[in-house]
Amino acid sequence: MTPDTAAPVELVGLDKTFAASGGGAVHALSGIELRLAPGEFVSLIGPSGCGKSTLLRVVADLEQPSSGTVLVGGKSPRQARLEQDYGIAFQQAGLLEWRTVAENVELPLHVHGVAKAERRARAAELLEMVGLADFAAHRPSQLSGGMQQRVAIARSLATRPKLLLMDEPFGALDEMTRERMQAELLRIADETGAAVLFVTHSIPEAVVLSDRVVVMSPRPGRITDVVKGRRPRGAATTGGRGVDGARPEDAVDDVRESADFFTAVTEVREALRKGSQ
Repeated sequence: MTPDTAAPVELVGLDKTFAASGGGAVHALSGIELRLAPGEFVSLIGPSGCGKSTLLRVVADLEQPSSGTVLVGGKSPRQARLEQDYGIAFQQAGLLEWRTVAENVELPLHVHGVAKAERRARAAELLEMVGLADFAAHRPSQLSGGMQQRVAIARSLATRPKLLLMDEPFGALDEMTRERMQAELLRIADETGAAVLFVTHSIPEAVVLSDRVVVMSPRPGRITDVVKGRRPRGAATTGGRGVDGARPEDAVDDVRESADFFTAVTEVREALRKGSQ
């Protein structure tokens, strides 16, 4: 299997246990089996403390598994991290105030020694993609929360990764901004072809974004169900408009107003209740 055909994420029998004070242990994850297809959008949802973020951190090589197999694009998480095979975004944008917007986007490339001209060209391309080309010279504090998250997403795409890892990136945003960011993320995922592993507490968000919604139980986190999401595809092209002039928001709004969407939301809610029993 070549890197181009390998699953962006493959987890087999993943367990994670943390040492606790007093000599005890906290069993965070148990028997996780999950495989993402290239270009697939998968959301993880479950009660607080169920291990969603821990699972994401294991994939990102920020935590080590206690047992099981973890492959990222057919490689170990460490190798994938060193080779910049994935991008990552958290709830807080984590931008550096002493760098301009463009310089924040360039940062992963700068760290790995990419030439200045190439860095600048890539940052300009990404800021155009996320609709912030006019803000390249601004400082992060001059941007709204939603704009800062767009910069963080642009930064996560700097190395052209085939996988995005996202831990509640829209959790701190107001509802209207969050809905716009969801549409923008889907547009970007369509344009780049990246697979996405996305942690959220929002059932509607998981349904509208995802090809599959993975439902997890209370700790120790296990996968108790998988529900088909209602991700709209092909609604947008470069520049933020579809071939018929539709905006990314239009396709997402159509999904949110459909009977299938409400059916899927109910399925996820019932799966969460069942998994918590």
